[in-house]
Amino acid sequence: MRKILIIGSGKSTSYLLKYLLDNSNSENLFVTVADLNTDHANSLVNKHSNAEVIILDVFNAPEREKAIRAADIVISMLPARFHIEVARDCIRFKKHMVTASYVSNEMQELHESAQQEGVILMNEIGVDPGIDHMSAMQVIDRIRESGGKIILFESFCGGLVAPESDDNLWNYKFTWNPRNVVVAGQGGAAKFLQEGSYKYIPYQRLFRRTEFLDIENFGRFEAYANRDSLKYQSAYGLDNTKTLYRGTMRRVGFSRAWNIFVTLGMTDDSYTIDDSENMSYRDFVNAFLPYSPTDSVELKLRHQLKIDQDDIVWDKLIELNLFDATKKVGLKKATPAQVLEKILSDSWTLDHDDKDMIVMYHKFGYEKNGKKHQIESNMVCIGENQTYTAMAKTVGLPVAMATLAILNNKITTPGVHIPITKEVYEPILTELKNFNIKFNEKEVPYLGYNPLNS
Repeated sequence: MRKILIIGSGKSTSYLLKYLLDNSNSENLFVTVADLNTDHANSLVNKHSNAEVIILDVFNAPEREKAIRAADIVISMLPARFHIEVARDCIRFKKHMVTASYVSNEMQELHESAQQEGVILMNEIGVDPGIDHMSAMQVIDRIRESGGKIILFESFCGGLVAPESDDNLWNYKFTWNPRNVVVAGQGGAAKFLQEGSYKYIPYQRLFRRTEFLDIENFGRFEAYANRDSLKYQSAYGLDNTKTLYRGTMRRVGFSRAWNIFVTLGMTDDSYTIDDSENMSYRDFVNAFLPYSPTDSVELKLRHQLKIDQDDIVWDKLIELNLFDATKKVGLKKATPAQVLEKILSDSWTLDHDDKDMIVMYHKFGYEKNGKKHQIESNMVCIGENQTYTAMAKTVGLPVAMATLAILNNKITTPGVHIPITKEVYEPILTELKNFNIKFNEKEVPYLGYNPLNS
């Protein structure tokens, strides 16, 4: 049997495993799931005859090498920073590798050696990055092939809570790694192109410069800029495009409230707080406010940030129990970001019956035969439950499909890659439709970047 090794069995592996095991007999597959903690993997595998679960410490080089050597292809579902050692082993033992994570500088440096050994290192084949690349390139290639010239491209994606489970004032719950949500946007100014001009948004202004967009049947959303929208300019072949903007989607009003945490410094992950384990949630908030012998924490915060007590933003803060003097942080030497994550997790963790939602939106502007045209495209995917989430579906299925395509010699070009070529995106996007992951596309009048243009 053809042996697939999956390293890591976190929240995004449910659909990945289900797809591979459902196809294991017809495709002659045996799947090994390796993790330090095997409880989740065992529950997903459920004693399937074509699968096994093994304990693996990825930092134990002999164990890792043994597992990789025994496989025909490796799927790394580890945190992004841990992929590199797996990738190096894959090149050494001539095993292909698939991952949903962004291509790091260290990964890109392996391109030539992977090519020399005939090894495919397929990255960024989840949802964002992943489905966003594939769905965008499919339309961009089609426009070019018809004689059009791309002059505008915008792309937004968000992991949100489904409408039927949207029951808090923030219209948000954690559907993936909470830490990544808390520290989103840090590490440098957001940069993008608008109407031929380079634009920059520093982190402290990021959540006050939002775009608005509407998805049919799902209402209005807002989006804040990703850190580097120009990262894929050359890869997409958009060097002459006048507008290039990528961002993250939330429900309207989220960003204005989130900006309070940014302004106070609660999202900072660069230093630790003394005696954080003994702090109450109220103490944590007070740590960022000036001393007053008379004013309450609530009054000081409203005064500092000029929040009226009838402002919905104030209700959002109250809803999070930020001013609770009895709830303890309980984390030793925690950074502000870690404490905030702990507080938010109390309110934003999905309940047992909650469903999540992935929303993706693209806008394409192009010139053809002297006229300007615009296409809008969107995709909405709603999860089934906490195990088979929309996030797991849209991350895991493309990973699984790419793995099978490599095994079946349908993807053959060696090296470090992202899914922007037809040999990768066409069959995967076609098959994703069978799982109700599909884009609704429509032609609209060209409005350019500014929808108020006429």
